[in-house]
Amino acid sequence: MVEKQPWWRGPRGEWYVVVQFLLFGLLVFGPKTVAEVGRWGGTGADVSLVVGLLLGLVGVVFIGLGLVYLGRNLTAVPHPKENATFVQTGAYGLVRHPIYCGIILAAFGYALAWASFLTLLYALILFIFFDIKTRREEKYLRQKFPAYAAYQQRVAKLIPGLY
Repeated sequence: MVEKQPWWRGPRGEWYVVVQFLLFGLLVFGPKTVAEVGRWGGTGADVSLVVGLLLGLVGVVFIGLGLVYLGRNLTAVPHPKENATFVQTGAYGLVRHPIYCGIILAAFGYALAWASFLTLLYALILFIFFDIKTRREEKYLRQKFPAYAAYQQRVAKLIPGLY
């Protein structure tokens, strides 16, 4: 059963998807520097580029694995599909939200590759947004799948082994 929401939020949490894409746009197309907030340079920027590219690659792998294991259950909105099945293997055995994890890792990797303090801030905002979105999503998942609460206790939410 879908919880009643104000008209602007949509019954399945559609507004989360709109905000998500706005944040993606900010990350990719937003300014990389503003006044005093800029980029770091020198050797730090070189190391940051390599670390950023590696982190981005790991992020892309998590996104890909999440998509493969989720399969037909995939939906952009926080509310699961009516005919969804509970997936807790593969990438979902490492982290409860591997697609979001991958996006977060890729966002931080992108920011590091740009060596931009402002872009790091955008990535942090995206992380906070996904933390908020997963709270809503997990409320629906606990309602749909009774075993989800135990899964939450076993598996990290967004960052494997950390959070």
